[in-house]
Amino acid sequence: MGIVTVATTPQSPLHDLDSSVDEDDTGDDAVRRSAGVGESSRASRHWWDRNADEYQDEHGEFLGDDRFTWCPEGLDEADARLLGDVSGRDVLEIGAGAAQCSRWLAARGARPVALDISYRQLQHSRRIDLGRGTAPVPVVQADAAVLPFADASFDLACSAYGAVPFSADTERLMREVHRVLRPGGRWVFSVTHPIRWAFPDEPGVEGLTATSSYFDRTPYVEQDENGNATYVEHHRTLGDRVRELVAAGFRLIDLVEPEWPADLEQEWGGWSPLRGRLIPGTAIFVTERG
Repeated sequence: MGIVTVATTPQSPLHDLDSSVDEDDTGDDAVRRSAGVGESSRASRHWWDRNADEYQDEHGEFLGDDRFTWCPEGLDEADARLLGDVSGRDVLEIGAGAAQCSRWLAARGARPVALDISYRQLQHSRRIDLGRGTAPVPVVQADAAVLPFADASFDLACSAYGAVPFSADTERLMREVHRVLRPGGRWVFSVTHPIRWAFPDEPGVEGLTATSSYFDRTPYVEQDENGNATYVEHHRTLGDRVRELVAAGFRLIDLVEPEWPADLEQEWGGWSPLRGRLIPGTAIFVTERG
C-alpha cells in the first residue's frame, strides 16, 4: 500500500510566541495575526514538506523508529497506558509524522492508520519501514479537520503533538474525531501546555518571565515578504479545550501534565530542564467518546 493522498495539521516545534514582530531563522517575519482555515492548512502542509528532513534528522534519535512518546518530557505510552489495551483495536494516529507511534501500536497487536498533512513526513515513514524490512504502516495524507473515513471506523484515536495546534478550526477537528470513533472509543492527544503561550519559547532564564497574555488567542504566524503565511500555530486555553471536547460529545477522563524527569538533560526547542522543573510544558487530554 502506498501513500494515500486525500486532502490538503503536524508535530509541533513551538516557535517564539512573544507578541512582538520578530524574524525567524528563515528570514520570515514572526507576527501575531488572524489566520483562517485554508491559510493555516496550506502553511502547515508546505512547512512540513519543506522541513520534514531536518526534523527527522534532529529528533529521529529521540523519537526512535517505533517509540510512542507523548512529549519532550519523555512520557511513553508503554508506561502511561493512556490508550488502554490496544491489542486488536483499530487506531487512528493524527499528525503522525513518520508514524513512530503507529509502529509501536502495530507491534502490540493494534491495527493503526497513520494520517498526516505532509507527504514528505509520510515518505519518512516509508523509509523507516523499508529500512527495517517490516510490513509498512498504512498511511494517509489528509487534513485532520476533514477526515477521509466512514463513521465509526476506529476504536481509538491519538495524536502526539500532531495536528491540533495547527488547526484553525479545532471544534470541527474534535467533531471529526468523534464521528470516526466507535462509541466508548478513546481520543488522547498531547499539545504544548496552554500556559506556555504566556512565555517566550526559550529554554533559558529568558523563558521564565511572562510577556504575553494567556487569554490572547491570536495565532502565531510566520509570513514571507508578501505576507503569505509559511507557518501557523493556534492557541486555546485549557477551558477552551475542555469546552470544545464536551461540545463534540467527548467526556474528559484525565488531564495529564507530565513533570520533567530528574535525569533528563536534553533540550528540545523551548523545553528544557530549567523550565520543565518550574512550569508545565505539555498537556495530555484523555477523553472518551459518548
